[in-house]
Amino acid sequence: MGILSNIFGRSSNREQERGWRVGGTEDFMTLIRVYFQAVMAANFGLRDMRALPDLRVFKQTLKVPTLNNRIGLGEKNRCKKMLSEIYGISDDFFKEIDASIRRRCKNLNEMQTYLFQFQGFSQELMMLMGNVMSWKFRLPGFLKGTLRNLIKKAVADIFVKNSWKDAATHRSVENIRAYQTQLGYSQQWMTEFVYNVVILAKKEPKGDATEEK
Repeated sequence: MGILSNIFGRSSNREQERGWRVGGTEDFMTLIRVYFQAVMAANFGLRDMRALPDLRVFKQTLKVPTLNNRIGLGEKNRCKKMLSEIYGISDDFFKEIDASIRRRCKNLNEMQTYLFQFQGFSQELMMLMGNVMSWKFRLPGFLKGTLRNLIKKAVADIFVKNSWKDAATHRSVENIRAYQTQLGYSQQWMTEFVYNVVILAKKEPKGDATEEK
């Protein structure tokens, strides 16, 4: 199970404890993938867990019960609760994921395409933000509010600014705009996603997997 067994194995008895935290961007992205897979399993009535590797490990390790004889419902609720309590993710964040998947995925083939698109979108978005914000990501931790506002402005610039410092950045901006058209995520959603990834990445060098957000 690798990192998942370490994360979920140590947390299964402490998940509800106030202040419990997992560490790093990899853990955060794993839970995001679990949520995606849970939504898709519930929407399509999937029962073959081999097609849902992250969800399978999540369900087995945390012993999440199956609700109404449908894979995905209980797992989605549990994952949402964890992301909300651990990282402070807003309810609107999950609503946008649900709406995007419901709109774009009508069958299993579209589901696989969607997952590949989201992977490309999230990677491109983070690389672009790192490029355009550069030193701003190095703001000290106590300036979280300032950092969030800077990220919000940088995300907005992607959709209104047409003059960029080099051709590579311009191509990346165009790619993000295309992904946004396909997936439908709002600027608010992108701001929340980038902010959480950046905050977690800033903590990683400290080696503190329990530090609060």
